[in-house]
Amino acid sequence: MTHSSSPIPTYPESYWLRAERASYPSLHENLEVDVAVVGGGIAGITSAYLLAKEGKSVVLLEADQVLGGTTGHTTAKISAQHGLIYEELIQHIGEEDAKLYYESNRDALHFIKEAIETEGIACDFTHEDAYIYSVSEKKAHAIEKEWEAYKKLGIDGEILDRIPFSISTTKAIKMSNQAQFHPVNYLRGLLETFTQLGGQVFEHTVCIDVEDEETAVKVITKKGPTVTCQHVVAATHFPFYDGNGLYFARMEPERSYTLAVKSKETYPGGMYLSADDPKRSLRSTEYNGEKLILVGGENHKTGEGIETSKHYEHLLAFAEETVGVDSIPFRWSAQDLLTLDKIPYIGYVTKKKTRVLVATGFQKWGMTLGTVAGKLVTDIICDRANPYKELYDPSRFHADPSIKKFMKMNSDVAYRFFEGKLDFLQRKSVDDVGIDKGSPVHFRGSRAGAYRDEHGAVHIVDTTCTHLGCECEWNDGERTWDCPCHGSRFSYKGDVVEGPADQPLHLLQSDEK
Repeated sequence: MTHSSSPIPTYPESYWLRAERASYPSLHENLEVDVAVVGGGIAGITSAYLLAKEGKSVVLLEADQVLGGTTGHTTAKISAQHGLIYEELIQHIGEEDAKLYYESNRDALHFIKEAIETEGIACDFTHEDAYIYSVSEKKAHAIEKEWEAYKKLGIDGEILDRIPFSISTTKAIKMSNQAQFHPVNYLRGLLETFTQLGGQVFEHTVCIDVEDEETAVKVITKKGPTVTCQHVVAATHFPFYDGNGLYFARMEPERSYTLAVKSKETYPGGMYLSADDPKRSLRSTEYNGEKLILVGGENHKTGEGIETSKHYEHLLAFAEETVGVDSIPFRWSAQDLLTLDKIPYIGYVTKKKTRVLVATGFQKWGMTLGTVAGKLVTDIICDRANPYKELYDPSRFHADPSIKKFMKMNSDVAYRFFEGKLDFLQRKSVDDVGIDKGSPVHFRGSRAGAYRDEHGAVHIVDTTCTHLGCECEWNDGERTWDCPCHGSRFSYKGDVVEGPADQPLHLLQSDEK
C-alpha cells in the first residue's frame, strides 16, 4: 500500500459541499401557505418537493443554508442495510414490522432512482452491493443470525467469508443492488423543481416556536416574521418544536467522522461497514475524474470521549492499512440521533397536535429514512393511507428495549450534568490555552470555555448549555463547544451550530477586532 505524504486537513470541509448551491433570501415578512416545512436537509426538501407536486402551497425554511447540515456531511449510502438490524428488529417488534422497515427503505431507494430519472438529475447515482463484515468470531455469529433474518424477510443477499480488502474477515453479509450518489446534487435537483412549482425557500431564518390557532398554526421565527399554515413539518434534524413530546429524552446524539482519501490502489466497488467496533465504513465517489474513497467511522456520544482529532488519526491509520493513502483532500464529521428502538420518529409530534409533524432520529441512514419521512408526511398531510405510518409513529413505545435504553440514556445525562458542574478544580487558566486550542477554564471565579485562535485572539464563553444547563466540552476537531447531555453544539464564539438549543452561549470576552 502507498502511505500518506499529505497531512489530515487542518479544517473540516465536506466534499459534497463543494458542489454549487443556489442561495435564497431570509424571511422578512409574514406569509400564509398550506404547509411550512422547517429544515433544509433530505427529509425537509423531499417533503417540500412532494407536497408541491400535490398542489400545496409550501414554504421551506432553513436556519442556516440549505443542505449544510447532516445531509451535507453524510457518506451518502442509499441502502436498506442499516448495520446488523434485522435480526434485532424481528426479536423486538416482530417479523411483520421488521419486514415493513426493510420495505420502506427499499421503496425509498426506488423513489430516489425514479426521481433522478424523472427530473433529469446528474448526481453520480450508481447501484452498488452493500456489505457488512466481521473481524471477530462473536460478530461472525451475529452475521450468521442476520443472514437467517434476511431469509425470513425475503431480502436479496448472500453470506460470504471475505471482502476484497486486506482485512482479515471472519464473515460478511451482502445486500444486493443498493446505491450511492452525490446528495447535494440530487437535492439541488429536487429544489429546482420545487421552486418551479411555486415553492418558496428562505435561508438564515431561525424558527423557534409553533403557536396553535383555532383554524391554523403559526410558525414563529427568531427575527419576528411568522408563517401561518395548516400543517408544519419539523425536519430540523433535532425537532425545533418539541410539543411536549420529550424528544430530547428519547434520542441520543452521536458523532462520526469521514476522511476523503485519494489512493493509487484500485477500488473494487461496493459499500462496506464493519460489524465490530470501532466502526469502519468504505465507499468511493468520483472526484475530478478519479476515485475518492470515503473512509468513515469512529462513532461516539457527542461531547464525550477522546480528543476528537484523534478519531481522524485512527481513520487515517485504517485507510493506510486498507486502501493506501496518497492524499487527503477533505475531512468532515456528522451528528446523528439514535432513538430508543432504532426506528425513526416520523408523524404527528404528539397525538394531540395533529397539525405539526416531525421527522427525526434517522440513526446514520438519512438518505433512505429521510426519503421515507418525506413520503410518509406527505401522505399524512394529504390524508392518504400509508403502510408504514404505525411503524414510525413518534408516540409508539416498545417495552423492550425502549425502557432499558431510556433509563440508561437519561441516567448518563444526569451523570454528565453533575460531572460538568463538579470539575471546577481541574480547569486551566486562560493563559494555559495554546494557539488553536480550546479548554474549560477558570474565568472570573466560574467555569468558562476559552479558545485561542491562530492569530492569538482569545474567545471566552459561558459553557453552560442554553438548552437544559449541562456543561459543554471542547471539540478540537471541529473547534466547537459540544453538550454531552443532548448534543447541542456551539461555535467558539457561542453561536448555535446544532440543536436542541436555540439560544447561543453567552460570549464573555472576544479579543478579535
